[in-house]
Amino acid sequence: MPDIGATLREARMRARIDVSEVEAQTKIRAKYLRALENEEWDLLPGPTYVKSFLRTYAEALDLDAKLLVDEYKLRHERLSEVELQPINAAAPGRERRRTGPVIPPGVFVTLVLIALVAALYSLGSCGKDNPPATTPAATTPAATTPAAAAPPVTPPVAERPLTIRLQIIGTGPVNVCLKAGNRALVNGATLGAGDRTATFRSKRFRLTLGNNNAILRINGKNRRVAASSDPIGLQITPAGGRKPLSAAKRPVCR
Repeated sequence: MPDIGATLREARMRARIDVSEVEAQTKIRAKYLRALENEEWDLLPGPTYVKSFLRTYAEALDLDAKLLVDEYKLRHERLSEVELQPINAAAPGRERRRTGPVIPPGVFVTLVLIALVAALYSLGSCGKDNPPATTPAATTPAATTPAAAAPPVTPPVAERPLTIRLQIIGTGPVNVCLKAGNRALVNGATLGAGDRTATFRSKRFRLTLGNNNAILRINGKNRRVAASSDPIGLQITPAGGRKPLSAAKRPVCR
């Protein structure tokens, strides 16, 4: 896998995002973001902060955050001194607390075997002196009914949200037409870099963007828009995510 810092830097440059924009979006100071890209781990507050910052930065760039965090753990984390101690090491002072003689394991097993042989011999002698008066008749074991098989356990199915929270953030000049049903939520407005719409809630959105200078914040997560030389049409639903719309189905605003 390429270096962690190089992966972050290349993803940010492909998306044409400045470090200051990521700082405003993630609330992580720019010097820490540059330290992540340069893999200058000593400039960060500690391993816990490194993993937290790395996860947040990767999600902002729409990368696989878990993969990058696992790669950091594999390359840079080491077992602590406590974890490296032998498992059977006795705690300090434990030997001093022992009192009285200790019976070796071999002697203890021998004593148990002698006691068991004596008990069996005693039972055999009692059986010879007192034979049973009658031999009990053989009995047929009662038929048993097998227990009913337990029904298979069905794992719970995670419920999908019934509504979507959507906000559009401009990364450059972009014309926006956003509708929920026949209602225009953003009626052909032009956003500049850093401009944001209100956060809207609906079961379904239809969106037309003049270009890809926008980030879609869907249910709290940022999603990039694919580059296109034509206007971009999307349908956004809880079940289907982002579905491209043909030119005939794109919403039209004033």
